[in-house]
Amino acid sequence: MSTLPVYRWRLAPDGYATRRQLRARNLRPGGQDVAAQLERPRRRGRPPLVAYLYRVDLAKPVRPMTPARWAALAKANAARRLCPTYRRDAGYVIPSTLGMCTPCAFPEPSQALRSA
Repeated sequence: MSTLPVYRWRLAPDGYATRRQLRARNLRPGGQDVAAQLERPRRRGRPPLVAYLYRVDLAKPVRPMTPARWAALAKANAARRLCPTYRRDAGYVIPSTLGMCTPCAFPEPSQALRSA
């Protein structure tokens, strides 16, 4: 069992990149294991922030979006906009904390209660 090399924040050698850095270059890890890690120290005894690094030379290109993937993504985004109470498009992405559209979560008081 080998241990990973650990580098300080912003001091990683060339040839290593995080997932986000790979994605910015239109690459993906492609099944390779983590090659190294970055650690950023924090104050007051908190554990350090950790970022995993992958080797750029072993990374593979990002798979292109197919028409079926575009259709699945559109269907998933449409489901995020659908209010479960009335089964209609809310016009925005429904917050997961509410679980329903804003008018359903916070109904307006009726006119009868206002006049009383």
